[in-house]
Amino acid sequence: MIKTVAIQGIKGSFHHIVSKAYFGNLVDIVECLSFDAAVESLLVKDTNAVIMAIENSIAGSIIPNYALIDAHNLHIVGEYYLNVQHHLMALNDQSINDIKEVYSHPMALLQCKEFFKNQPHIKLIEDKDTAEVAKRISNNKLKGIAAIASDLAAELFNLNILAESIQTIKHNETRFVIVKRKNHEISESEINKASLKFELDHQRGSLAAILNVMSDCKLNLTKIQSLPKIETPWKYAFFVDVTFTDYEDYKKAIAIMKIMAVEIKVLGEYKNAKL
Repeated sequence: MIKTVAIQGIKGSFHHIVSKAYFGNLVDIVECLSFDAAVESLLVKDTNAVIMAIENSIAGSIIPNYALIDAHNLHIVGEYYLNVQHHLMALNDQSINDIKEVYSHPMALLQCKEFFKNQPHIKLIEDKDTAEVAKRISNNKLKGIAAIASDLAAELFNLNILAESIQTIKHNETRFVIVKRKNHEISESEINKASLKFELDHQRGSLAAILNVMSDCKLNLTKIQSLPKIETPWKYAFFVDVTFTDYEDYKKAIAIMKIMAVEIKVLGEYKNAKL
């Protein structure tokens, strides 16, 4: 049974919202200001699971997190899609005209950049975490400073929302994965999605051939991401997500891909949260 969950950020962050939605309120949250620290807490067994953002519908993949999962031989056991709504918030009794600086995570700033084109008096400054900025504003009574964060952060830290849903694209989803030290949370009959990593010989058509295997075995490729191999310049590893109806089709595909690939690794087998 899950008892402790590590999140990147603090309570009030989007990772905290995902924790509440996925695990309920019966787990202890371990706050970490970096994904590296969150993963380390799992490796030393201070926590039972880690929640990690892995991709965003606007900003794309969070590539370093793929590398973290792979490098430490961790396993994705579940996923959660969150409709992320970014709100501009500050101390009470202030208007947007009083704000001189906005601090937030670089991803949040990127997702809200169009809003601030109409606010040229505001300086945007990158910070480690959305909710941590909100907490700092509240604790230190910082006037003229605003945060971009969740409505949960505004509630927890008693801040006033100056503008709601300021992200450029109103339907802004982030995919989060639940990561543990071991694979297989559910029975094979329930598994209908997998995350894989493979490496191929640098030969013409090698990628196309392995993608054809997936298609022939009735796997639906929902994600493909290349990542450079640092120790071998100009060679790449491929991270893919596949969905399927029949686990036996997936097993057949894996067996064939093991013959074709230089290396293949299962990063996780779990239930598709998009169904």
